[in-house]
Amino acid sequence: MIAAFDLLLLMAAYAAAFCVRMNFAEPLAGWRAACISSVSACAIQMALLTAFGLNRSWRWRLAAKDIPKYAATFVISAALLLGLRLLMPDMRLTWARPPYSVTIIDAVFAFFAVLGVRLLRQMHKDAVGWRRQTVQVPVPTMFVGRCVMVTGAGGSIGSEIVRQVAQAGAATVLMVERGENALYKIDHEMRRTGLCVPLMVDVADTEKMKAIVAKWKPEIVLHAAAYKHVPMVEMNPEEGFRNNTEATGTLVRIARAAGVEKFIFISTDKAVHPKSVMGRTKRQAEKLVLAEGYSVVRFGNVFGSSGSVVELWREQIAAGGPVTVTDRRMTRYFMSVGEAVSLVLSAAALEGGKIYTLDMGRPKRILALAEEMIREAGWRPYKDVEIVFTGVRPGEKIEEELGLEFGKRIEGTKIFVSGDDDE
Repeated sequence: MIAAFDLLLLMAAYAAAFCVRMNFAEPLAGWRAACISSVSACAIQMALLTAFGLNRSWRWRLAAKDIPKYAATFVISAALLLGLRLLMPDMRLTWARPPYSVTIIDAVFAFFAVLGVRLLRQMHKDAVGWRRQTVQVPVPTMFVGRCVMVTGAGGSIGSEIVRQVAQAGAATVLMVERGENALYKIDHEMRRTGLCVPLMVDVADTEKMKAIVAKWKPEIVLHAAAYKHVPMVEMNPEEGFRNNTEATGTLVRIARAAGVEKFIFISTDKAVHPKSVMGRTKRQAEKLVLAEGYSVVRFGNVFGSSGSVVELWREQIAAGGPVTVTDRRMTRYFMSVGEAVSLVLSAAALEGGKIYTLDMGRPKRILALAEEMIREAGWRPYKDVEIVFTGVRPGEKIEEELGLEFGKRIEGTKIFVSGDDDE
């Protein structure tokens, strides 16, 4: 199919070059000869595309490393056709030798046509495939007219929470984020609403957080700020405990003392029977939040979030590989950003003092996901893009758990609810 489509593109490029260059007062014989010569032009171009392996079904996607091959295809084809013109001056052989000008214009048009179609398809795949997590989700009406604080507001989850809470009619959205660039980006996007206040603060700074809560009096706090990378927290356990556990405990006590109505803590499936330092810091933070009568939501891995393995694989595939996988047996639960934010916002309208977890279906094999992404990019796993196994890192499990067995499904939803005493 790809070869047939490329042939149509090449024919269209030749026709365009022919129309651009030819004099429309040309005798009919000249038109006929130039049209016939398109056969040799397209045949040579198709042969070169095939020789470079650029028109097979898995080559739909455009990779940077292949651009020189596309350029070489059309430079060589033009050189061959120009050479035929020089070596075969006999006018009776016009079918085999297009005019010089048409040959050159055709090479340029064909190059951009073939690359352009692949680039457009790549953009379309990104828009409807891996980026499906940007879909809007229903937001509880309880945010209308409220002052809402979002910590970690510059992250993938935090920034989407900011967008949807602002859209839901919140009176004020306090965007708490310690990263300057991340805060600038979400502030620049949300400034037009006039609802969002950028606050460049570390949630671990107790005095500043007390001052913010006292000044703005938030009614709802959505706490997304955290360290989430298992290997990094494993290597820096004290900082992980300070940021994930101590800062959460301090903030939840400030919230309770100030009479904050709802506090939602974003946790992780790694807090279920934790093996890693990160999982343990999150589990301890969960206990502190639940002790104050506030709620916890647990996520699996989130597609497209900052630092996610999906983003790493995209970079590795774009570079031509290799793609790194820790262990061929490893499985993970995945959810979209939309599903993650929906769970957070839904939990704000539910009973406090509970743990809420989304049923994410069956866990996905990491290796199968990596292979699928390589194919989605238009390559063949192990042949075009190598996969290497790096080994399980400290703190990582082969299989994660959701802990759904501890909870009960909320009727009509995919959300399970459990209490701290259930685990």
